[in-house]
Amino acid sequence: MRADLLAEDIAGLDEALTVVDAFDRVLVAGLLRPQPAEAAGLTALADAVAGTPLAVRVAEAADRAAAGTATEEQLVALAAARTALLGSVHDALLVRATEACGRPRAAETEPVSGAGQAPNLLAAARSWLADLARAGWRGIDHELVSAAAQVVSAMLPDPALRRSATLLDGFAAELAASCPGSALERIPARRWGDLWARAMLLTLPGAAGTPATGTATGRLLPLGIDVQEHPTAVQAQVHAVFEPADGSAPRLVRAAVSAPKPDTVLEAGLWQLLRPHMSLLAAAGDGRAMELAGMPVTAEGDLVWSDEHARPSGPADAFATARVALPTATDPATAPLDRHPVRIAVPVFLEGYTARQDDGALTFTVAGVPLPVDTDRIPTAGPLTPDAVAASGACIGLLRWDAGTYRVQPLAVETTVRKKAVAIHAGGWAGGTTDKAGVKAEKAATDAVAVLRERAGRLLRS
Repeated sequence: MRADLLAEDIAGLDEALTVVDAFDRVLVAGLLRPQPAEAAGLTALADAVAGTPLAVRVAEAADRAAAGTATEEQLVALAAARTALLGSVHDALLVRATEACGRPRAAETEPVSGAGQAPNLLAAARSWLADLARAGWRGIDHELVSAAAQVVSAMLPDPALRRSATLLDGFAAELAASCPGSALERIPARRWGDLWARAMLLTLPGAAGTPATGTATGRLLPLGIDVQEHPTAVQAQVHAVFEPADGSAPRLVRAAVSAPKPDTVLEAGLWQLLRPHMSLLAAAGDGRAMELAGMPVTAEGDLVWSDEHARPSGPADAFATARVALPTATDPATAPLDRHPVRIAVPVFLEGYTARQDDGALTFTVAGVPLPVDTDRIPTAGPLTPDAVAASGACIGLLRWDAGTYRVQPLAVETTVRKKAVAIHAGGWAGGTTDKAGVKAEKAATDAVAVLRERAGRLLRS
């Protein structure tokens, strides 16, 4: 891995992010009565996309917004410009990461078609988002935020609108928990700007359509499991190398499963919620490959998992896969609306580094170049710990970009325990465990789930 490339500056990166920050400050204050500072932020956004197909629309939208008279369509143009800027940042960062890894990338994908979506509901969602932009984050209150509830309730039953509805629902809940905006000491301007812009674009016909899929037949070799946990939901995403049966080049793919989560289910108990929906978790946890036959897969490398298209295969050591198959695997393409720096998660294999801890921050030095390690992303639902990562000599991880620098999120490490070389995986308990801490957490989760099911049964019977 060419770690030195990750330390080099990328031309135009800071300037693009500065423009995004300036526009986000506009959303903090709101567009009802813009002040000169907000007008300058709007002008900077228009200037940043001058010379692109968005130029004319965004320039007009910026002028109207600076006067406090922007229409919903013009607010969509501003959201598109902001998204395009962050998309350019994503592309530059991903190109640099790909160069550092030395792997080829797949061709980019085309926008999907979303015919059949309800235009009235999308227009209602867009109207609410426009009201948010006019009020600004400082001007939100419970009355404004609660107006989303009726729209979300109408959208959720429609599968074609569920993606947009889920985003709106979560966004509204986050805003409601922060009301009134005028009392907030700190506003997450970048995060709320991201959610607002993405939601705005998802109200456009076709933006939230179902991606085109093909089929995958061949051998799947898991690399590691990324666990993402929230108070009410949990998701496990398996990163793997897929070797097609027709002998064509291997490629990187992902398979994800999510489930609602009660707050009483913690740590290793999370796997009880996820295992029934995906046999791949048990295979990855046990170090086994899977044979796929006609498994649906998108152009972005996401397997639309169905157990009927998969069966367990022989042993597959993740570190052998990382050393032999990963270097030649094609990185997946990125869907247009997913071009954002926070979505970067490039599988990498590192070895021969030295680890150093300073004030709790862990850093790998790779070929003389420091690479921060994101130990905060290590899940509590597995045996991998920051101490094990610090003592490791080889690591399978995801290369991410956060807070202005590339970081490695460990998925598995090779280390020495009691003078014996072992591999420790973040998803090592996905298929079950004999570890004392894991067994204890699994038992607690079993008891909690049994109580919840019994109470739910009482409610249904009453």
